[in-house]
Amino acid sequence: MSLSITGVGMTSQRARDRLVNILRENNIKNEAVLSAVASVPRHLFVDEALASRAYENISLPIGHGQTISQPYMVARMTEVLLEGENVKRVLEVGTGSGYQTAILSKLVFSVFSVERIKPLLENARDKFRQLKLNNILTRYSDGGWGWPEKALYDAIIVTAAPETLPTSLLEQLVDGGKLIIPIGKKGEQELFLFQRLGDKFHKKVLEKVSFVPLLKGRTE
Repeated sequence: MSLSITGVGMTSQRARDRLVNILRENNIKNEAVLSAVASVPRHLFVDEALASRAYENISLPIGHGQTISQPYMVARMTEVLLEGENVKRVLEVGTGSGYQTAILSKLVFSVFSVERIKPLLENARDKFRQLKLNNILTRYSDGGWGWPEKALYDAIIVTAAPETLPTSLLEQLVDGGKLIIPIGKKGEQELFLFQRLGDKFHKKVLEKVSFVPLLKGRTE
């Protein structure tokens, strides 16, 4: 990859700092999350032709019908994930570009991430090696199943939207653990927070969102 890690001009640290200010204006308050956004070079996770737009508060295409999420949504979901309990082990369903994964790796002890599109996963793995993010473990898998062999998790974050809740993910949470997931058909999606309380789950709607659909199966 020819893009430098530090970036210049529209991909520089100054651009990341401007993005952090935009997130503050959008009510992101967790300083650890903001610090992670300031430190992770988002321009590495997009196509080089789109690098100059990497620090705008927008989603961008990454190929294979997928997108890198809007920075606000990455920060918002991460902030909710970190609230309250001591979060150390996190499962991410949908590695995608790897940007959300990289942000999480700066904030928790271990990140387990599954991706169904092999080229995306391979690209993300390259970025993790380049950035020396050594607390990320990835798997080529249908994300709807999660990663039960590595459970239980303190939190699970899902970066694509199923039409209905995959209940198998709830079973992979510790008591007190949280699942953050968009659910719904295109144009009707909402972001949900589920928290496990023994054998019961408390549900909260956070906001309306727009994510790519969570699909079944694997793609070479």
